[in-house]
Amino acid sequence: QVQLVESGGGLVQPGGSLRLSCAASGFTLNYYAIGWFRQAPGKEREGVSCIGRNGGSRYYANSVKGRFTISRDNAKDTVYLHMNSLNPEDTAVYYCARPTFCTDVGIGPNFGSWGQGTQVTVSS
Repeated sequence: QVQLVESGGGLVQPGGSLRLSCAASGFTLNYYAIGWFRQAPGKEREGVSCIGRNGGSRYYANSVKGRFTISRDNAKDTVYLHMNSLNPEDTAVYYCARPTFCTDVGIGPNFGSWGQGTQVTVSS
């Protein structure tokens, strides 16, 4: 059974940092690009970042560029999202998923199901 399980969210003050993890099981991680998406209250889900199968392609939404870094460890079946300089606009539920495509300039929609996500709340 294909599963992507997110973890690492929490409550953090503005300017703080978090590292999200996405643990994959039921499929061969290094065959797929992986993306991070987020959904804030009252807003549509948006693609935040993605990383190609071997890490060659990396995309960041303009809103997170320079603050977030995506990485992957295929040996551990895990993809990470390092988030720095967090601000209240980053508050959302964060999901990892397999996008239909991932390039340096864009991310495709998720072609699988969504997991539970992990809540990130940035507040003083």
